[in-house]
Amino acid sequence: MVDFLAENNLCGQAILRIVSRGNAIIAELLRLSDFIPAVFRLKDKSEQQKYGDIICDFSYFKGPEYYEGKLEAKPELQDLDEEFRENNIEILSRFYLAFESVHKYIVDLNRYLDDLNEGVYIQQTLETVLLNEDGKQLLCEALYLYGVMLLVIDQKIEGEVRERMLVSYYRYSAARSSADSNLDDICKLLRSTGYSSQPGAKRPANYPESYFQRVPISAPFISMVHGRLRSDDIYNQVSAYPLPEHRSTALANQAAMLYVCLYFSPSILHTQQAKMREIVDKYFPDNWVISIYMGITVNLVEAWEPYKAAKTALNYTLDSANIKEQATRYAARTESLRPQVQQLLKEGFLREEIILDNIPKLLNCLRDCNVAIRWLMLHSAESAYDPNNKRLRQIKDQVLNDSKYNPKILFQLLLDTAQFEFTLKEMFKQMLSEKQIKWESFKKEGSERMTELAEVFSGVKPLTRVEKNENLQAWFREISKQIESLNYEDSTAAGRKTVQLIQALVEVQEFHQLESNLQVCQFLADTRKFLHQMIRTINIKEEVLITMQIVGDLSYAWQIIDSFTLMMQESIRVNPSMVTKLRATFLKLASALDLPLLRINQANSADLLSVSQFYSGELVAYVRKVLQIIPESMFTSLAKIIKLQIHDIMEVPTRLDKDKLKDYSQLGARYEVDPKQLLEDGIRKELVKRVAYALHKGLIFNPKAKPSELMPKLKEMAATMDGFYRSFEYIQDYVSIYGLKIWQEEVSRIINYNVEQECNSFLRAKIQDWQSVHQSTHIPIPKFPSVDESATFIGRLCREILRITDPKVTCYIDQLNTWYDLRSHQEVTNNRLFSEIQNTLGTFGLNGLDRLLCFMIVKELQNFLILIQRTILKDKAVVDVFKAMLGAVNPVQGIVGNASKVYANAVAKTQKMWGAYLEAIMKVGQMQILRQQIANELNYSCKFDSKHLGAALENINKSLLADIEAHYQDPSLPYPKEDNPLLYDITAYLEAAGIHNPLNKIYITTKRLPYFPIINFLFIIAQLPKLQYNKNQGMTCRKATDPVDWPPLVLGMLTLLKQFHSRYTQQFLALIGQFIRSIMEQCTSQKIPDMPSDVVGALMFLEDYVKFTKLSRKVAEAHVPSFIFDEFRTIM
Repeated sequence: MVDFLAENNLCGQAILRIVSRGNAIIAELLRLSDFIPAVFRLKDKSEQQKYGDIICDFSYFKGPEYYEGKLEAKPELQDLDEEFRENNIEILSRFYLAFESVHKYIVDLNRYLDDLNEGVYIQQTLETVLLNEDGKQLLCEALYLYGVMLLVIDQKIEGEVRERMLVSYYRYSAARSSADSNLDDICKLLRSTGYSSQPGAKRPANYPESYFQRVPISAPFISMVHGRLRSDDIYNQVSAYPLPEHRSTALANQAAMLYVCLYFSPSILHTQQAKMREIVDKYFPDNWVISIYMGITVNLVEAWEPYKAAKTALNYTLDSANIKEQATRYAARTESLRPQVQQLLKEGFLREEIILDNIPKLLNCLRDCNVAIRWLMLHSAESAYDPNNKRLRQIKDQVLNDSKYNPKILFQLLLDTAQFEFTLKEMFKQMLSEKQIKWESFKKEGSERMTELAEVFSGVKPLTRVEKNENLQAWFREISKQIESLNYEDSTAAGRKTVQLIQALVEVQEFHQLESNLQVCQFLADTRKFLHQMIRTINIKEEVLITMQIVGDLSYAWQIIDSFTLMMQESIRVNPSMVTKLRATFLKLASALDLPLLRINQANSADLLSVSQFYSGELVAYVRKVLQIIPESMFTSLAKIIKLQIHDIMEVPTRLDKDKLKDYSQLGARYEVDPKQLLEDGIRKELVKRVAYALHKGLIFNPKAKPSELMPKLKEMAATMDGFYRSFEYIQDYVSIYGLKIWQEEVSRIINYNVEQECNSFLRAKIQDWQSVHQSTHIPIPKFPSVDESATFIGRLCREILRITDPKVTCYIDQLNTWYDLRSHQEVTNNRLFSEIQNTLGTFGLNGLDRLLCFMIVKELQNFLILIQRTILKDKAVVDVFKAMLGAVNPVQGIVGNASKVYANAVAKTQKMWGAYLEAIMKVGQMQILRQQIANELNYSCKFDSKHLGAALENINKSLLADIEAHYQDPSLPYPKEDNPLLYDITAYLEAAGIHNPLNKIYITTKRLPYFPIINFLFIIAQLPKLQYNKNQGMTCRKATDPVDWPPLVLGMLTLLKQFHSRYTQQFLALIGQFIRSIMEQCTSQKIPDMPSDVVGALMFLEDYVKFTKLSRKVAEAHVPSFIFDEFRTIM
């Protein structure tokens, strides 16, 4: 018959692919369970209020029109819904595909069973497949994996969350409109069961059997699978555990499968006492906590509580006398095994000959250790006992008391067993690889010895006083030939023959009285020794390694091993060489990966890579977690150094005294770790944790504090960061890492991540943690709960700067780069603030602050446009004023008659709308001033710290601009193509080096707006009466009660105009020029000698406009005659 798993056996390949997919689906479900968007849990009230109307459970399907109508009635809800869709559709699609694959799995399994019944596979029926060893295993696994999938979904993804995700996916995807979508079936299968994994939660009635029966499965198939699992040893595990008391451990995997499959036929659990008794006697006579898949543990006491037959059968196991017997047995076993294993682990004890002579004994010791560890770990695990269940508490207490449970002793036994197993495996593998070479060399030696003896008895060979004996000579030659003829390939015959040859050599020594000649005796003894070695060597079989692999399985501890983490870390802290033993334990734990990967590998499935990456990633993450104690202990020492450096006046010397070197280095803890990368990652993780915490705690400001806490806190933070930096620099040589590189990479990552999270509040499509280029799973940047409207420390810093430089309460003097308080005229802050931020957060911090300000400017400008479109242009009376004004000023080159009255009239009629307008313009202006200061500071430090980079950037910038200008003059000249990232990349460098002008930046895309120049012109002339010209300070505010700060006003207006077509700016400047000319004309005709203050203000605006935009004076003089400017200069 063709092998069931052969590639040309369609029946075998079909079920193998189904089972392979089942393992891959479970891995995907476990992977996704860590990425459930928190918002679907609707935990707190704020989330419920915000998203309650757009996230629905299956009640949505009762009346979708009602829910959609609620959304359509409120535009802001529609907007939120659209934003929510953009942010979550990707992860929702991933979850939906996983849910769909569960449904597809059971549909495919049912189809396969139908095909078997209908005879699609020639000569194969359900019965014949179950008679085949591989077929039997695969069919049992297929049903079991489906059960595990359902349990994993319910445990890891709560029912309500599933429903909300499925409804959201239904609403946001095209699935609702496609006819072939099986969304209805998926929803029926995965609707909430009412189960909750929270401790103390009540178990729903008929759970999980009603959940398992949502998709019907063939009853004869379930019955046959139960029959096989009950009666057969389907994986032939008992051969690896010959002792009868180890039987329940040998069948543990099969017991887990049976436990899951019984839920498909709950009548057995409820009423069939004989079957349940048989199951318990075979699989659970001495255990009641089982691992069902990759360490997911179940306590049968709790799980079988609602089922009469199951509960009755289990009572014999749970009898306190039986519990006591098992617990004391394993306690005694642990006591006797520990010294035994420690003896075996002594240096030099496990030698090749000892291993070869004692294979059965060593394997028995391994079995006993692993069985004891398994029983004690599972039955003492916290996670297996619900603290709210009185019966479970009593059983647990009895187990702990009777087994004299000491986690440290169990942990020690686990470490020693893992180390012993690892050593034995490695030695055995080596012996196996050298087996044939050694066997051949022993054979050659033995044969040569016999040939030499034959020559001795020929009388020719000079050996003292040995008489010629032709019979012996011929006999020894024959023996030499016999040894030579032994065949390695036929090991059984060779072994039998070797034993006969040894016997013959013993007899020849006795019969021919050869004892008297010591040299002949020695030759015979050596040959016998070589033949013995050949027998030993031929006994080195791969089966021993397979048995060790089966016995050493630790997959049941995939999750509960976590309870030993603190112990592992403490043992490393006390004795760093412990890492080598832990390595063996981690490798033992890695054997758990074989379970899900075996079938995927057999099926040559493409899922192999992703599934192995997931489980090995989980394991590596756990190893990192344990070994994190090394960088933690290093940073504890570092904290002491930091304290010295910040608070002691004398700096800790770069060269330490010889006797102190050891204290700082902690060499033991460093060099025991392998590979080095793991240590470096650990150090990075600890650095990130501590620096992120310091920044979070250090940059919290009290907005009511007078004066502001900004500068003192920045100085304090700079000292902390400097302490970290210098200490890190000192310690780098002791642990052989690039301290400066790590420092810069990690601090930049922390700051960039926090900037990204802060900017998320301005984005519709938010960047989730798993999408962020700055976040990492191995070296995660911690997230802290927000303390105010800002999400992170960078937001708090930015908003504090904006608060203290608010144009409503301060006055900015451009020549001094300083802000003064409007009322007290005291200095509030100056450009040294940005040097302090540079000292504290470095270039990354300033750059991040600049990016955040960009987002804030965009937000302000967008709000500003909404203000114009929805408020100003919707007010008919105001629009009529604009129309009248347009009529009055046409043509712009002319002069407005009765100018003062015309302008004053228009300003008076529009007065009420300038409040919000002024606030928005000044906010943008204020942020532009801050961006200019940041650019200055960045450029200044770049020229000091990286003058070559600064010079190179300036040159490439100039040459690029020259090339682009030349291209526009002559399009045949080269220009960077659209797919060329040069311009985009160089911009990032230029902004980081402060080589840019924030005022020239286009922040938003705009459409044509009617009356735009006239609105801005009226706004400016409405503000001029609030300002006065002062020779020392320029334009200043007249009254502190009606504050207008000139530089933010000018820069805000300039930025706003920059967002629109340049013709708007031209029209605006023409209107200002016409205003100046008209008022001056009126003054001349009325013979007023002094220049009116409004004209001075308008001229100042033009002067500053030319200064900030770096345009030529001709722009202003095109609209205002030069003699007016000359007269204006006499006032200045």
